[in-house]
Formats: sequence, structure tokens, C-alpha cells
Amino acid sequence: MKQFIPLFFLFLSTVHLQAQVATDNPCKTKVDSIVQSALLTFMQDTSRVSAEVGVYSGGQTYIYRYSKTSLPDIHTPYEIGSISKTFTGYLLAKAVVNKKVKLEDDIRFYLNGDYPNLQYKGRAIQLKHLITHLSGLPFLLPDNRELFQQPEDSIPGIINAQQQDYSTAAFLNDLHQVQLNTVPGYHFKYSNAGAQLLGIILERIYGMSYGELVRKFITRPRHMKHTTALLPDNAAKGYNQRGRIMPYNPPMLAAAGGIYSSIDDMLEYIRLHADETDPSAKLTHQPAWGDMNNFAIGLNWQMNKTSNGLRRIWQSGGTFGFASYCVVYPERNTGIVILTNEADRTAQDALGVAAGKIFEGLE
Repeated sequence: MKQFIPLFFLFLSTVHLQAQVATDNPCKTKVDSIVQSALLTFMQDTSRVSAEVGVYSGGQTYIYRYSKTSLPDIHTPYEIGSISKTFTGYLLAKAVVNKKVKLEDDIRFYLNGDYPNLQYKGRAIQLKHLITHLSGLPFLLPDNRELFQQPEDSIPGIINAQQQDYSTAAFLNDLHQVQLNTVPGYHFKYSNAGAQLLGIILERIYGMSYGELVRKFITRPRHMKHTTALLPDNAAKGYNQRGRIMPYNPPMLAAAGGIYSSIDDMLEYIRLHADETDPSAKLTHQPAWGDMNNFAIGLNWQMNKTSNGLRRIWQSGGTFGFASYCVVYPERNTGIVILTNEADRTAQDALGVAAGKIFEGLE
């Protein structure tokens, strides 16, 4: 009887959780069961609202939805945060493949005016440094070094107000004030400003807007109809851990974290990266910094190897009201993506854990 009681209450708690979380998972196949276990664990946190899971494995795609309110449509766009940087990295790789640029080019080749400050001891910032967080540029421009000393609840409003009407001209003017304190290419320093600057440079190289570049080279060829760099009318609402609706990223942050995509489109994006037949996608997976056996960064993918030697290539995203996680295993031609419309300090890591459990189950 002493052994039966804990199991009985565990059963009751699981039933209670399933009653609270609506899902379209039929729980009939092995993949269904693997996803169900991982996502019910993720949704146990009282802050979670909705989550959508996409799995690409064995040439098949699977989509599952979970929600404590109503199930979202599979075409609903979510803000994907820093996964947007992998789109920007792909656009840079496309420019390299098209022989328009080289990864090692001095970024000042593509900027009007004089920027003697964008070098340190004769070593200039290169294009690849902008998307790998090795440029030495600040987290954001204008550089508000006291930003994260403010009350946590006030930070989204501060960033939103700062970036909402921020122009490219103002950004480039503030770029003149940056002072590097280390040689570019060696020290990791997270920088949204670097990805923003790369977006501006790509616009100049191709003579079209960042959103047009995403359409031309990614979403149109891959038939991703619900992915855009502009806020769509049917975008999901994002929440913080207290259930408060949060603002979306301003357009100026598109290249760094402002793309919107749906779960079905992100599965197509996974297919692009998982089979590596596209030379631009493959180039984004090449380590630009670090050691692949431990931890490396591509264009802007994070990478390492699993215990059995498989490459694991991933990126997570977090905005004011959204968290996301995307991972591919090219040797298995497999990938997993999870999108959720709630952001807190633990959401991105929890999504990574859920995706890891799913892959382990598939293996």
C-alpha cells in the first residue's frame, strides 16, 4: 500500500494536467507518445500558455499543438526571436555563394563614411563577426549600458521605446561612437547590434529591404507563406510569466530577432537545414568560432556533437512575449522546432530540454 499511494497520486496529477492542457496529439504512434511526454512536462509550468511542436524525421513531418486556452491554428505566426539571426546568417551565406562578398571582408567596405573606430590595433570587424557575436559591438545601439540595471519589468518598455522610431541613419550615426576594447573575432560578446548592422549591409549589397531579401531567398523558394519580417495581422499574442500581453519587437530589430513564422513554415525551414543539399544552408553550419567537439558558432547556429558523434545544430529565441527552439541533426536528416507564446527566464532552456527528450526518443 505504501508503494501504491505515490503512484496513484502521480496518476491523478497527470490526469489533472492533461485535463488542463488541450492538445490535438492523438497519442497513437511512437512519435506521438514521445512528444506528449516532453510537452506535458513543459506545459506543467503555470506560466505556459500555448506551444506548437514540429518534428521532421524519416522524411515525415509531424505537428502537435498544446494550449491552456484554445488550440492555435498551425498557420499562426509566432515571433521567433534570435532564430531570426539564422535567417540573416543564411542571407550572408547566400551572398558568399553568389560571390558578392567574402566572410572575411572588412565591414567598412560596405559602409559610407569613415569608421576608424571599427577596428582594434589594426584588426577590423569582418562580416562573419557580425553574426557570430565576435564583433565587439554593444548589445544594442544606442548603447545603454545601464539597461539591465533597471527593474526587470521595465526593460521591455525601455527597449521598445528606444527602438520603435530608431532609424538606420540614427543607428549608423551611433555606430561612429562605438569604441572596441578587444580584437574582433576572438571574444564572444552577445550583440543584437551586430546582426542589425549585417542586415543593413545586406540591404545595401542587394539594393532591397531586409524583408524583401527574406522573401526572395528563403520564404518564396521554400513556399513559407506565413513567415515575414513585418508584423502580420494574425500574429499570436505573446505573454510574460505573469500573463501580461507583451509588445512585439520593433521593425528595426528584424535582422536580430524580429521574424515571425508558423510551425508548418518552420518545419520547412528545418528541411532546408537538415539535409544540407543547399550550399548556403551548409555554409551556415561551418564553425566560425570554437570547437565543434565542445561548442562552436556558425552563421548564427550554435553547434556541438552528441555523445555518439552526431552534429547538433541549434538556436533558441526569446523576445518580450515569445520563446522558441530549433535544432537539426544533419547526419539523421532530422529536426525539431517548438514555438511558444510565453517568455520567462526558464522558457528557452525548458524548450531545449523538451526537444532533447524528443530526439532521444526518436533515436
